[in-house]
Amino acid sequence: MGQINDISLIAQVVAFGNKRAFDKLVCKYQSPLRRFFLNLTCGDTALSDDLAQETFIKAYTSLSSFKNLSGFSTWLFRIGYNQFYDYLRSQKETSDLEAAEVDGEYKVEQVSLSSKMDVYCALKTLKEAERMCITLFYMEDMSIDKIADVTGYPMGTVKSHLSRGREKMTTYLKNNGYDERQ
Repeated sequence: MGQINDISLIAQVVAFGNKRAFDKLVCKYQSPLRRFFLNLTCGDTALSDDLAQETFIKAYTSLSSFKNLSGFSTWLFRIGYNQFYDYLRSQKETSDLEAAEVDGEYKVEQVSLSSKMDVYCALKTLKEAERMCITLFYMEDMSIDKIADVTGYPMGTVKSHLSRGREKMTTYLKNNGYDERQ
């Protein structure tokens, strides 16, 4: 039912330029998209908001290219995925510091803030692909095949990233005072 409603809203935007229809799509998907970015950026709300806004702008300007081969949410998260990696590439080009140095400083600062930040610190220990898969699977409740659509990875690769990511996060959390029984 939701997919049919999304298609109807998209048709209104593309055919009639109905901006209110796109507003409805934004309202429907802004929280999941912001949460997705919040987890990928390990709690950076300002960056998450910026990435979400850029994703919606890109989606709006590209809406006529939506072919309904997958759900609108999959298409939107794919745009978000590309926005995130564009951001990472731009940071690598402008950064003179080694990523390990920045991560080390950031991790120490984050751990002292609250126990909620421990999850973000655990996410920071993952490779970007593992973090992406963990975020989509556990925090956005996407299936493995939908994650494969969003990321472009084969399903076996998604499963591998999930397995390695879970293992690394478990190790990190155990080493930082969390127990399986908690």
